[in-house]
Amino acid sequence: MLSGQDVRSLLGGRIRFYRKKRQLSQAVLAERADISITFLSNIERGLKYPTSETLSCIANGLGVNLCDLFQETETSGDHRNLLERFKTDIIQTVMKSIESVCKAYED
Repeated sequence: MLSGQDVRSLLGGRIRFYRKKRQLSQAVLAERADISITFLSNIERGLKYPTSETLSCIANGLGVNLCDLFQETETSGDHRNLLERFKTDIIQTVMKSIESVCKAYED
């Protein structure tokens, strides 16, 4: 079960994720949401929790649905890198197998 701090951290991380994905500065998002940069920074760090109205303004400023801020729908950078390495390893293994089969038919 998630604690209040866990929820604030999750929410703050998701806001930061979407803000960076959209290449927005904290200043731009804070202006769009009509809040201070300091308050946005505290939200992203999980130190403060916005009201529902402010949260709606943040979601609108990011161009996402409110529920997107509470769901882990995107792959984190670390997981994305791991998946890319896995994909590369699989492709290399398959290519080596194909080369071996082709050589066997050539001989």
